[in-house]
Parts: sequence; C-alpha cells; structure tokens
Amino acid sequence: MRDLGLLVAVSLILAMPAYPQQSGTLKAASGQPDNAALLQKIRDLEDRLIALEGQVRLLKSQAAPAPSPATPPATTTETGAQAAVAPAEQPQVQAAPAAAAPLSQAQAISLGGAGGSAAKALNPDISAIGDFIGVAGRNPVQPSPSLEMHESELGFQAIIDPYARGDFFLSFGEEGVNLEEGYITFTALPAGFVAKVGKMRSAFGKVNTMHNHVLPWVDRPLVTNNLVGGEDGLDDAGVSIERIIPAPKGIFVEATGQLFRGDSGDAQHPLFKASTKNDVSAVAHLRTYKDITESTNLDIGLSYGRGHNDLGSNFLTELYGIDATLRWKPLRRSIYHSFVGRGEFIWSQRQQLPFEQRAFGFYTSGDYQLGRRWFLGGRYDHSDRSEFANLTDQGASAVLTYWPSEFSQVRGQYRFMRYAGNIDTHELLMQVQFSLGAHGAHPF
Repeated sequence: MRDLGLLVAVSLILAMPAYPQQSGTLKAASGQPDNAALLQKIRDLEDRLIALEGQVRLLKSQAAPAPSPATPPATTTETGAQAAVAPAEQPQVQAAPAAAAPLSQAQAISLGGAGGSAAKALNPDISAIGDFIGVAGRNPVQPSPSLEMHESELGFQAIIDPYARGDFFLSFGEEGVNLEEGYITFTALPAGFVAKVGKMRSAFGKVNTMHNHVLPWVDRPLVTNNLVGGEDGLDDAGVSIERIIPAPKGIFVEATGQLFRGDSGDAQHPLFKASTKNDVSAVAHLRTYKDITESTNLDIGLSYGRGHNDLGSNFLTELYGIDATLRWKPLRRSIYHSFVGRGEFIWSQRQQLPFEQRAFGFYTSGDYQLGRRWFLGGRYDHSDRSEFANLTDQGASAVLTYWPSEFSQVRGQYRFMRYAGNIDTHELLMQVQFSLGAHGAHPF
C-alpha cells in the first residue's frame, strides 16, 4: 500500500510537466542550465515510476495464489484489449529487478544481515540428560541404593566467536550440584595448536574422558574406581594444549599435554591432593588412529599422570596407561550390526609410608550390535587397590541395551564381583537414560 501511494503521487507530478517542459526546452535552447537540470530530474522520476510499477506487479504476483497446472497460459484467454496492453507492460516488469526488490518477511526480521543465526548467538545449545539407576542384590564393599536418580546433567554449548567455543556441564545428583566440566576451547591458535582453559576431564585413557551417559555399561570398571579416582576421576581445573602430529601411511597422531591444580578423585577414591599451590598435577597423552579397512579401525593411546597424594607435598602418585579400541562398522549394514572392543591397562606407583605401593589393573570389554536397537556386551575386570597393592578385586558383567530412539535407552546389567577376602556379590542393575535438547558430540 505504501508503494501504491508513492506511485499515485509520482503520477500526479508527471501529469503536470507539459508546460514547464516546453518552456524549459526553449530556455534550454537559449542556454539556461536550470531548465536542463529540471529535464534530467523529470527523466529520473519517469525511471522511478517504471520501477515502482514493476514492484507493484511483483507484489501482486506474490500475493496471488499459484495457477493450477491445468490452467492454460493467460495469453490464450486474453481479450484484444488485454493483448494490446500486455506488450506495453512487459518492459516494465523486466525493469523491476533494476530497483531494490521488496524485503520479504523472513528478510525483514534478519539481524545485521545474519538472519536467525544472529539470534542464536545469544542462546547457546541447551541439553538435559537424566540417568536413573535401580540395583537389586547385596554389595557390602560398594553399596548402592535400590533406586536413585544417579545423575542429571545440564549442558550449555555455543560458539563464542570465530576463534573459540564454550562448553559447560553441570551435574545434579541427590547430594548436590557439581560443575563436571566448564571450559573454553581456542581453535585458531598458530601452528595448529588447540588449547582449553577451565575445568575438564583429563585425557588420561578412555573411560576417564567419558561422561556417565556415554559409557557402554551402567557402572565404571574396577580399575577406574581403584586406581584412577572413581567416578570423578581425573577432573580438575587447569590448562590443556593439544596438536595433531603429521604421520605417514594415513596414521592419525595427536599429542596432548595438561596442567591441573592438583585435586582429583572423590572422598572414597582419593587420587591427587594439592597441599600447597605448587602441588600441581600433570597429564600427557599420545593417541594414534588407523583405518585398517573401510569397515574397521584401531585406536591406541599412551597416558601418563603425575601428582601429589593426600599424604602431603613429599608424596607422589604416578599413573601409566595403555588403551586400545577396535571398531567394526560395515558401511552397508552399519545401522544394524557393529562391534566395539575395548581394553585399558593401568599401572600405579603411590609413595606412602612405610614403602611405595605398586598396583596394576585392567578391563576388557566387547559390545556387539544385534539389530537396529539392541546391543549385547560383556566386560571383565581385574584390579589391585592403590593403597593396598596386595588386595585384588575382580569381576565380570553381562550387559543388554535397548534404544527406543536416539534420545533414550534402557539397559540391564548383571554384575558379579569377587572382592579381596573372597567376598562375592551378585547384583542386577537397571538403567534408564533420556535426553532433552541438542547435545554436542563426545570425543571419538
């Protein structure tokens, strides 16, 4: 409507210039420059009128419903008067693109030319994940409640700018709230380096890097509880730097170095403890990856961790680890069948009185995809205890997982454990997990 009003106003102006144009022509012949400028202005107005008429026709054509495919072309049904007008209108419609096209509703709401992405920059991806666990059976060594909302994780992830992204994961348990991870990642550093600053899970091994909802089992392996700080594991505030190292024959090599405050583990499984500000801890990890065939790949990692333990600044705990993951996923049947085999071997050297304790532990597991939604797996555990290396625990588990969709899963696990002192336990664990919102990908 606004364009129509402007069109009428310009038409009235153009209806009046007959006399000025004639007098202006005579005066222009006598060499008066003012009339020449007036003639040029009139020509510009005529051009604008043609462009506005084209815009009006374009707006009408967008508002009109699309003709049925069975309707014949308009030229076959036009009257003689309409056919005479059509050739005169055709050049005006072609002249319309020369002017600025009218903004559509989607373009009108764009912010700074960035559209909807500009609004998303102020709203990070938000996700919520629930982890409900039920346990049947008796375990005097590591007792668990019969029913519990084990963990509720709230995640916030977003691109901060072209050079960095931010990730925050809050863990809500029945005992309180904990910042599981919260860090910024600088992705555009010189020489191909990538840096993280904040609180994060360290790159030691495989299981330590995984959140609870990513684990292929309900619980964590014995070696994680006995030697690597339990469920919290190596999770501390610090700085991480990693870089991909060029390697021949299609081998992927990545090196990571991390420096932390020095506090890791939980109350039941202490690992590192900083008594002073100088008692920082360090972690180094070297990862190699290789495609064996188009369906099979192998991932091998070497890890080292060092920090002061709860006995004071004069006592160190050192960890050495080797992890391996074999994946088989046929390209043509990948949504129905796959296999993942995992293994992790960890050595611990803990300085304490009266002498140093050296412990060893490992787990091996395999998970086979039976169908599109069913997975069957098993795991074997064996681990000494870090403070009492002469005490050894071992056990085995069988796991069955069903995925109703990619946003939920139901898992059952039978777990047999033989703790030091010949204490046998038989437990049945049931887990229900569900997720809301967009959740970012975890490390491969």
